[in-house]
Amino acid sequence: MYNGRTVLMEYVSYCNQRMVVHSKNKVLICKVFPSSFGLVAMRWFDGVGAGSIDSFKKLIQAFGSCFISCSRVPRPLDSLLSLSMREGETLKTYLDRYWEIFNEIDGDFNDVAIRTFKVGLPIEHGLRKSLTGKPVTSLRQLIDRIYKYKRVEED
Repeated sequence: MYNGRTVLMEYVSYCNQRMVVHSKNKVLICKVFPSSFGLVAMRWFDGVGAGSIDSFKKLIQAFGSCFISCSRVPRPLDSLLSLSMREGETLKTYLDRYWEIFNEIDGDFNDVAIRTFKVGLPIEHGLRKSLTGKPVTSLRQLIDRIYKYKRVEED
């Protein structure tokens, strides 16, 4: 459901994927597009003048103009650089915060992610020592190492 608060382009992308089989039938797509609108979006749609929009592209543009405030603004890279594990924070909580911010940054910063994750850990933390002693070279290796360490810590 599009309720006026979710990310606009994610909703549009979802609708496009749902209708990919009918991509040539723009009239059908325009009719199906509002089928999962919530109250706020439906109120907007009901207020659109009949015949004022003559294509799916224009429908998306009008929709976007109305709900532009719901667009996702990517986080800057420095929000990741300033992140560190808080005193008394568990590794799981730190991981959750870290990956949430990392996933909100646009671009390919895997090498930065590897370094900033390690630096964000306290100097005496066992995982930081492990990452310093035997550095990882890919994000996949970092994730594997984190989860191995986390399993040991939880046991």
